[in-house]
Amino acid sequence: MIEVKDILKRYVTGDIDFTALKTVSLKIKKGEFTAIMGPSGSGKSTFMNILGCLDKMDSGTYFLNGQDVSNLYDNQLSIIRNKEIGFVFQAFNLLPRISVLENVELPMLYAGVPAKERRSKALLALEKVGLSDRVKHKPNEISGGQKQRVAIARSMVNSPAVIMADEPTGNLDTKSSIEIMKIFQKLNAEGATIVMVTHEDDIAKCAKRVVRFLDGDIVDDYEVKDRTIL
Repeated sequence: MIEVKDILKRYVTGDIDFTALKTVSLKIKKGEFTAIMGPSGSGKSTFMNILGCLDKMDSGTYFLNGQDVSNLYDNQLSIIRNKEIGFVFQAFNLLPRISVLENVELPMLYAGVPAKERRSKALLALEKVGLSDRVKHKPNEISGGQKQRVAIARSMVNSPAVIMADEPTGNLDTKSSIEIMKIFQKLNAEGATIVMVTHEDDIAKCAKRVVRFLDGDIVDDYEVKDRTIL
């Protein structure tokens, strides 16, 4: 599903030359649930941005769902992001002036899906995350945990190859965090491939695999033996 080889990423600003990723290589199979961990400045966020086609590498190769996306143009990458990747962010990234249902429909709107099909798929996605009774609400009328469930519903409506979650529980209380991880585990059990950045060990234990970054390189990669099943 995901195969990166010798990914190098540098940031050069004036006299500062910082190597964020040092020829990183990694494979993630279809159906895996992988947690990406590491301290601030370790390279994990840069790596996630490259996996999500939000940033470009300086060298190396990246295959996503069998397609080489290493050297695509920005407009090509935007198509890949919409078709192949579902995003879940710490800050939810919902549009405040439209309803929950309309927020979930957005990726399909950009993909040119007909209105009737958009509506039915969005309703089904919201049902899967337990929000059928909140479809007409605006984002400011629901809780943080519910906002993240909306974001998860939005991430899966285009049936992406992979769901990428960046600190999805970072703004949530413990109860809401458990609810969100329970949804991710259910989606993974149904076949979804999930890559999640987190700094919380308890959250990482809900995944099946942990990849740890330090100073721009992978220093550990292991299966979660004492996995928490919610």
